[in-house]
Amino acid sequence: MKSIILLSGGLDSLVSLGLKKEELNISLALTFDYGQKAVKKEIAASEKICKYYGIELKVIKLDWLKDITQTALVSENDVPSGKELEDSSMSAKSVWVPNRNGLFLNIAASFADSFGYDCILIGANKEEGQTFPDNTMEFVEAVNKELLYSTMKQPKIIAPLINYTKNDIVMLALKNNIPLDLTMSCYQEGEGHCGICESCTRLKNALEANHDTHYVKVLFK
Repeated sequence: MKSIILLSGGLDSLVSLGLKKEELNISLALTFDYGQKAVKKEIAASEKICKYYGIELKVIKLDWLKDITQTALVSENDVPSGKELEDSSMSAKSVWVPNRNGLFLNIAASFADSFGYDCILIGANKEEGQTFPDNTMEFVEAVNKELLYSTMKQPKIIAPLINYTKNDIVMLALKNNIPLDLTMSCYQEGEGHCGICESCTRLKNALEANHDTHYVKVLFK
């Protein structure tokens, strides 16, 4: 068995890799450049993570995807702040990239079909599944059905964190000594974590909920 992982450099994909690297023989990571504001630091984080775990990284450029979306992740619009987490519908709309996870998984499936990978991992999780429908088990199951027809290899999509909240994911990372200092979970361009955007807020809240002061200081200087 060998597997591919969708790697953004963020908390969820890092922890998915750390938990399943050996069991599923993850040997390839795909990171996507679709013109997002944080792309440079996402790629840099993915490079560090892949070096740490000794796996290959491929960066896939999708320039056209930026051209067909007005999401705050790529446009001049402000990304949602942590204060907007309570209004999940507005937050989801402002950072929605058309068919992003579906597209990423189908690209990964093309690699799987060509090079014989058995599984594709995605960091979908329970907390974001409450906001984004492409982070739910229903979505994973639907794409798995599609791949039965669209590929000869018929790789299986696995979401190891699908039943976990961000608090749970941080707890798993700490328990399994996954190096959270390698993660980059920020939506903004520039250096480091901004500490203000929705993604930073989710991570910081989860670290604080687990009474972790070390990574709070390291990641939110």
